[in-house]
Amino acid sequence: MERIIDVQGVSWRRGEHAVLKNINWRVERNEHWALLGLNGSGKTTLLNMINGYIWPTSGEISVLGHRFGEIDLRYLRQTIGWVSSSLQEKLYGTDRAQNVIISGKFASIGLYDKPSEEDYARAETLMALLGCSHLYDREYRTCSQGEKQKLLIARALMANPQLLILDEPCNGLDLFSRERLLESIQDLASRSDCPTILFVTHHTEEILPIFSKALLLRRGEVVRQGETASLFNSDVLSGFFEAPVAVERHDERFYVRASGKPQ
Repeated sequence: MERIIDVQGVSWRRGEHAVLKNINWRVERNEHWALLGLNGSGKTTLLNMINGYIWPTSGEISVLGHRFGEIDLRYLRQTIGWVSSSLQEKLYGTDRAQNVIISGKFASIGLYDKPSEEDYARAETLMALLGCSHLYDREYRTCSQGEKQKLLIARALMANPQLLILDEPCNGLDLFSRERLLESIQDLASRSDCPTILFVTHHTEEILPIFSKALLLRRGEVVRQGETASLFNSDVLSGFFEAPVAVERHDERFYVRASGKPQ
């Protein structure tokens, strides 16, 4: 099986502070992973490292079969789709929805190359896939937060990435917008031509059944990793959160509630 991410003994320091500590993690093709961690756990640092924006202080990283130091990272980033809330703020509000999506092919903010008919056709196909065809020709700024997230996912898919990183995609969404977005992600992940997805969150209830593997990150260290179903129970998550919690499972999703005082 082809390895998508291979992180071996990776640490990263900022001055005297160790942000990541001896991370070991492997993701195989056709595995969809959830990365669970509270604020300050090192999630963003790890993502920046996978994308080659940060170099490990120690250890080795390979992404999509390419070891860092042996590949042009600019080329590697073209094969990775990264959807984050920070990208929303950089896009032009007056751009039409389909042009926002097509710009993903060129990895640009705005369109500076003339799209082909095939580009527009693909944008329409991706909008249909993510349930946002009604946004065609709408100005980006008039879309809701959930609609913008769907457009950003379509934008990331425009370049046919092999790895898709969804960095807290439900952040700022209301309950109903969140569920509509998660339904679209579930449909996408269920397709045979879907890239490997890494879903980053600090809410267990957002983790869909398709994310059968999970990595639990706390204060820059991997606490546990493996099958999601075996990790998401009251004992494991109480230890992870360092507070007693009760875990309930509904429709193959996991809901956590505090059950006592923090340890």
